[in-house]
Amino acid sequence: MHISDGVAPIPVAVAGALAALPGIAAGLKVLKEERIPAAALVSSVLFLSTLLVRLPLGPSSVHPLLGGLAGLLLGWSAMPAFLISLFLQALLFQFGGITTLGINTFVMGMPAVGVYLLFNGRIRRERDTRKAFCLGAAAGIAAYLASFVLWAGALLLCGRQLAAIVAIAFLPNLVLAAAEGIFTGFIVSFLARVYPAIFGAPAFEAEGEGL
Repeated sequence: MHISDGVAPIPVAVAGALAALPGIAAGLKVLKEERIPAAALVSSVLFLSTLLVRLPLGPSSVHPLLGGLAGLLLGWSAMPAFLISLFLQALLFQFGGITTLGINTFVMGMPAVGVYLLFNGRIRRERDTRKAFCLGAAAGIAAYLASFVLWAGALLLCGRQLAAIVAIAFLPNLVLAAAEGIFTGFIVSFLARVYPAIFGAPAFEAEGEGL
């Protein structure tokens, strides 16, 4: 769901950057020193997953996002993790773009934060691995579909003629959302069994331990 350089008009690109900034700042604020290795590892996985498996669609593409998994593991810090991943992809492989970095970060990062707020606390408290799988799968699907909606809206803001790209991408993205949900469910159920503490992504101090 990368939007390429040159697709977004300047007002849309600036709006995307401004929308992403608060989330990035929040993610950096709660990123404790001991969580930096985990954030780096997740950012590396995000970097590789979207490069290795992707279907180009004109000025954009269809590919795995792993936003649900990133959100459950990192919380708000998923925003800077996506930012770094997307920046390196644009810089090294011209995948996505520098001018659309804010839009792409918002499209992929904010749904990750959303599933963290909705699912993280329930997964941390869950002792049944089957229920953990279902929660993880729901988080993966929800994050992917939310990113698709944001991506589609951003493309339409860039030009009504891009509606055809959204229509073509609808079915492939539904398939990928289901596949990503199953994958996320398996990873979450495994981690919930062997290392549940990994879901202890820090929230804001004013919020206590999060949901």
